Amino acid sequence: MQANAAQTAIVQDILTAHLGMEGPLLPILHAVQAEFGHVPQDALPVIAKSLNLSRAEVHGVMSFYHDFREEPAGKHVVKLCRAEACQSMGADRVAAHAKAALGVDWHGTTADGAVTLEPIFCLGLCACAPAAMVDGKLVGRVDEARLDALLAGVRV
Repeated sequence: MQANAAQTAIVQDILTAHLGMEGPLLPILHAVQAEFGHVPQDALPVIAKSLNLSRAEVHGVMSFYHDFREEPAGKHVVKLCRAEACQSMGADRVAAHAKAALGVDWHGTTADGAVTLEPIFCLGLCACAPAAMVDGKLVGRVDEARLDALLAGVRV
């Protein structure tokens, strides 16, 4: 599928804005995602050609960093810490509860488009484990009841 002209024009504007920058790939990917809510697959060859990289190289960088999305996220993003400190404090139980409550797996978005569930590896709240991030806001000591309250807050 070919990118539409408007999308290609926006990507070209982003590329132009980053000309001359040393190591521009990550800033370009961030800018594209900020514009579209994800990095459209059709943008990868345009970015690759502009930077004289292969599409595989661009895709490899994009897929390495977990914050880049191939599809738009839900209206709200819930990230649950998967690091060892949180696991030792019940994060696996909380994660299983979240998946069941939302009816999605990791990187999934609820059918109504309201919530995307993502794993994250260390939020730096080890002393307050298990930790979560809801729409960029850190939350510590998350158990099933607290998770339910957080989910109720974003599903309104």
